[in-house]
Formats: sequence, C-alpha cells, structure tokens
Amino acid sequence: MTWQAQEPYEDTVLTARVGPGGRLGRITLNRPRAINALDHAMVRRIDATLAEWAADDTVAAVLVTGAGERGLCAGGDIRAIRADALAGGHVSYDFWRDEYLLNARIAAYPKPYIAIMDGVVMGGGVGISAHGDVRIVTERSRVAMPETGIGFVPDVGGTYLLSRAPGELGTHLALTATTIGAADTIECGLADHFVPTHRLPALSAALADAAPAGVLARFAEPAPAGEPAEQRGWIDACYAADTVEEILDRLLGSGEPAAKEAAELIAAKSPTALKVTLAAMRRARELHSLGSVLDQEYRVSCAMLSTPDLAEGVRAQVVDKDRNPRWSPATLPEVTPADVEAFFAPLGERELGLGRTAG
Repeated sequence: MTWQAQEPYEDTVLTARVGPGGRLGRITLNRPRAINALDHAMVRRIDATLAEWAADDTVAAVLVTGAGERGLCAGGDIRAIRADALAGGHVSYDFWRDEYLLNARIAAYPKPYIAIMDGVVMGGGVGISAHGDVRIVTERSRVAMPETGIGFVPDVGGTYLLSRAPGELGTHLALTATTIGAADTIECGLADHFVPTHRLPALSAALADAAPAGVLARFAEPAPAGEPAEQRGWIDACYAADTVEEILDRLLGSGEPAAKEAAELIAAKSPTALKVTLAAMRRARELHSLGSVLDQEYRVSCAMLSTPDLAEGVRAQVVDKDRNPRWSPATLPEVTPADVEAFFAPLGERELGLGRTAG
C-alpha cells in the first residue's frame, strides 16, 4: 500500500487506493498526538479527495479512519479558533464554511462512505463520520458533541443529527455534552454497526475486496448495553420543557440521581451557549434538510465567535485547564430571548446557502 501525501497538507491526511483496481479509497486522519483534530488544510484535503473520487468510476467506496489508537477525531482545532476570537478576526468563518460544505458532501456522497468511529469521536469528528451511510463503532468509541462546555453550540450538522434522535436523547446530549458509547451512539442514530476493535484490521482488508453490506454481515455484532438510552423515561419528561431553566427544575425535581447529575453538568455550562443550543435544537427539528440546518449552524457559529464565552471556555478546558470558566453573562436569566434571537440573524452575502441547493 502506498500512502500519498501532498503539499501543502504535509502528512496530516493520508490517502490511498487499495484492493483490486484501487476500488477502495482510504482517507486516514494523521495527527495522532492531537487525536486527529481537524485544521483547515485537512478539511480542504479531505474535500478535494472526495470530489476526485466521486468522479472516478474505478473507486467503489471510501473508508475513513484515524491514525493511532486514541480516536478517529477529537474535533476541530479549537486553539486556533480561540486565537482568532481573541484577535477579533474572521479566519474561523472560512474554516467553518469549508467544514460544513464537507459535511454536506459526505451526506450526499454518491458512493458508500464508511467511517470507523473508534476511540474519541467528538465535534468535527462526528461531522466527518455520522453523516456517512456506513458508520461503525467499537467498544472503545467515546462519542460526544461537547460544545456547550467551551461556550459554543453543536455544529457540523450536530443539531440536525441530535434533533432527530429518539425522544429527547439528543437534547440531553447537546446540553450536557455527555459522552456516550457504542450502543447509545447507535440508538441515537449517529452510527449503524458495532465491530470489536480487534476485528478492525480484517474488516478494513475485507472492504478492499467486497461491498460493505456483505462485509458487515460477517463482522458486525450486537453492541454492549448502553446507559442514556435506558433512561428515556426521565430524559423525555425533563427535556421536553421549553426553557433551559425549566429543564433544570424538572431534572432537580425528578428524584432520579442521574437526572440530578445531568442538572449539575448543565449548570456548569455557558448560559448563553445553553440557551442558544436549545433554540438551535428546537429549530433544527422544524428544518427539513441537513443543508438548511447547516445554514443555521453557520449563522450561529459566526455570531458565537464574537462572544466572550467561546474564548473563555477554550481557555478553561484546553489552554489553562483550570476547569473554572468565568461565563459572561454568568446566569441564565441574564440571557434574554432577544439575545438568543440575535444568533440566528441572516448573514446576507455571507450566507452558506446549502438549504437552497442540498438536503
């Protein structure tokens, strides 16, 4: 197998064609020390490769994996986004635009797009995997949309995916930023198949020779039991509330220890991010295409860049790691409906525009 890396992307994305006639295109994210976190160059490289292979009749399917044993992808390069926010810049606008366009390409890809969601799969990692049509998790999978913990809002189509999870499971995951394992990832509609880690090399080799359906019939197994999906009773009852404040009241009053833990997780998050996230989730349910939801997420993301909470959240969780963010505003009542509405304002000429052309 010959890996091909091209400038200016260096070796952060490895591409290869394997199997008879090069029928399987392989994309490997290759930043293992950063759990394969995506930067702008990687996004562009992946998108260009997918475009090339979509037009190549000899490529029958695409397989996406992450280098190393820690995970497929821990998300986007949030240190760079924080630096942009602190500088008052707009470089992140271009990164998000290209990233969301990539998410849309993956969802509409004309050939089987297979993602192995082994290990850590968070934020942008969900975006490059959960929109595919063959999504494989393992016993090591740790999947999350953790954005509220850094003063941000689920993006990369995350509000589309989570708003379509059974009941209120998606709202629970979006607000708490809870990490889930294989069974719950499948239950929530973010993955399709469970394959034990030790069988992944043989699975990948088989995919180079045969269609995914036949291969998965040989390798997929029932996933070990999960947790959130088994707690649908209190989750559905509590998260059906119309406001974050009422959700917290219901969680604290439910008498369920797990609900109290969820309330504590939510209470530690950015009040602004929480209210905008709930609004984004509710609105995403009413939007009928991924493209329209990505348009909405792009508006919200661009607005979030100028808020103090995004830079502060990344500082507390990733830079200084003191886990003690100082949110502004500091309380939920201080975030007004008008404040929330402003995050959804149209962008004029900067609109992503996917909702007009794709679903």
